[in-house]
Amino acid sequence: HSNTPTLQHSNTPTLQHSDLQHSDLRPPTSDLRPPTSDLRPPVPVSHIETIAEQATHERIIRPSRGLVPIDFAELWRYRELLWMLAWRNILVRYKQTYLGVLWAVIQPFMIMVVMTIVFGKIAKMPDGGAPYPVLTFAAVLPWQFFGSTLTGASGSLVNSQSLITKIYFPRLILPISSALSGALDFAISLGMLFGLMLWFGVPFTLNLLALPLFFLLTFAASLSLSLWLSALNVKYRDVGHIVPFIVRFGLYASPVGFLATSLIPGVLPADQLIWYYTLNPMVGILEGFRWCILGGDFAPMWPGLWTGTAVIAVIMVAGAYFFRSVEKTFADVI
Repeated sequence: HSNTPTLQHSNTPTLQHSDLQHSDLRPPTSDLRPPTSDLRPPVPVSHIETIAEQATHERIIRPSRGLVPIDFAELWRYRELLWMLAWRNILVRYKQTYLGVLWAVIQPFMIMVVMTIVFGKIAKMPDGGAPYPVLTFAAVLPWQFFGSTLTGASGSLVNSQSLITKIYFPRLILPISSALSGALDFAISLGMLFGLMLWFGVPFTLNLLALPLFFLLTFAASLSLSLWLSALNVKYRDVGHIVPFIVRFGLYASPVGFLATSLIPGVLPADQLIWYYTLNPMVGILEGFRWCILGGDFAPMWPGLWTGTAVIAVIMVAGAYFFRSVEKTFADVI
């Protein structure tokens, strides 16, 4: 026997054919791809400076001061939010409805039918020689805008509770957006009014050019009261239940289904009645709409129109000051 050592079996595992098939002999894919940083364009220096400025930007909120109760510059800066909220109100109003915006025509049309039957056929109120449906619908149109604005704006702050308690924005935007959303319904109903004029043969006169002015008066009247109602409704939720009653009562107390001049004889002296009755600012506005639609024979009581305009101005200014004084408490009370 020689002293040559014998070879022992090693414990090194042998590679089988199946192992070669499943083994990954390729280099990693990450080695074949260029670095991701090479695919990104360089960031301009101006963008870096803008980001740095935004990171250091601070917004300081101070209470409103001065004699002017409304900060119009601030409202203009938030104009995009204003339009967005107005459009949201329109979408929510007609969401999941079969008739959609046709409700803007159906509601005033049904009111016109009821007023024509009650005051035109049963009560035999004077019509001044005009078709009673046109005479009534000419007043229903601004009243419908006025009533829907009051109803929507009075609950605008309460319905936006989550928005008010989380971010800052001019709270005045909420009642204004409710008024703007009603302008679409007004425009659709106005088209129906023109259709009634064609149907009954009512001529189109130059008085129609004054129609935008009376619409602005209607907008101002509804917004002036909305400032009071929306602010009061935050603390006193009874306001939300009272407003629909006021709208329904005012529909019959205002000259919607009849002419205001038909109430003057035999009740009070004309001057006194005009003074008391036109303290309701919608009286002059409704008569003004009839004058625009039906012509010069239906001229409004001009002293009453100026009285109503003055009442609107007083309510608007006082409402703006009141809204500003309680605005800072909305997030805590609501």
